[in-house]
Amino acid sequence: MKNGKSKHVLVAGGAGFLGSHLCDALLSEGAHVVALDNFQTGRRQNLCHLEREPRFDLVESDIIKPLPARLRSKRIKFDEVYNLACAASPPHYQADPEHTMLTSVVGTHNLLTFAEDIEARFFLASTSEIYGDPEVHPQTENYWGNVNPTGPRACYDEGKRAAETLTFDFDRSGRADVRVARIFNTYGPRMRADDGRVVSNVICQALAGEDITIYGDGSQTRSFCYVSDLVDGFLRLMAYQGPFPGAINLGNPVELTVGDLAEKVLAMTGSSSRVVTRPLPVDDPRRRRPDITRAKQLLGWSPRTSLEVGLKATIAWFSDERAHDDKSNRTSPALGSAVPMGQA
Repeated sequence: MKNGKSKHVLVAGGAGFLGSHLCDALLSEGAHVVALDNFQTGRRQNLCHLEREPRFDLVESDIIKPLPARLRSKRIKFDEVYNLACAASPPHYQADPEHTMLTSVVGTHNLLTFAEDIEARFFLASTSEIYGDPEVHPQTENYWGNVNPTGPRACYDEGKRAAETLTFDFDRSGRADVRVARIFNTYGPRMRADDGRVVSNVICQALAGEDITIYGDGSQTRSFCYVSDLVDGFLRLMAYQGPFPGAINLGNPVELTVGDLAEKVLAMTGSSSRVVTRPLPVDDPRRRRPDITRAKQLLGWSPRTSLEVGLKATIAWFSDERAHDDKSNRTSPALGSAVPMGQA
């Protein structure tokens, strides 16, 4: 709040998995929210429940292009700008690597200059991928990372590293008040079934009774943070008023092997799926676990949702999605079946 008035917030990538949950949280705090999305990976259905919300607006645009004139209207003075706009799963960001890199570099620069012009606080959603396949474990914010700059993941990894560089340069030169969150694996409702992430893959395959695909031998580790906990970290970091904190790790420090995750999902779904292995993708991290000491000390933040509670909610959401899709397929006419000959 500023001077007792509701704040205005721009969320780039607002139709995505994380962005849509962030929009919900901001609205629940009384903010006026504008979501900006090009719908490359974001989905309108993530925001359909906000269609009649008077404090919410949705603008379709790509941040690598000049921002729409309506966002620069003098009638709207944004207090905060969140940059969550980028494909974040390997199948999606590798599908158009050039656009992924431009989103992180050109798009971030566009939003930073916008925040500078209107004197809004800027938030960059960075990633644990900037640590690459880490040689330091767990990963602290001081670790510079082990990233392959020319591999198939570089468009995202190096793009986010460049985005951080731009953001910190704007801070050092006094051009913008910035916040940077390095996000570790996050899961929950509104994930896309086709995003290629381990949680969505395992749950969807288990619910469908298909083979559960594990890449490598399943011994590689991840740390899974439930989406509501992560969004709470976003809000705390954006609201932080102390000395510039630098980058902040946000994730769950509880480490789990991918194989153990698969077994847990099998037990929770009662699925008879079998686990099969495939070769590990190029540059796939072997271990991933955040050190969240800085987040605890500066933000008073740590995850509160257990993996069991979070998985239960996520499984229920994907199960409902499957039921809805099955119902839609049953009620839709088969190709040509409802069209009499000669009347097509």
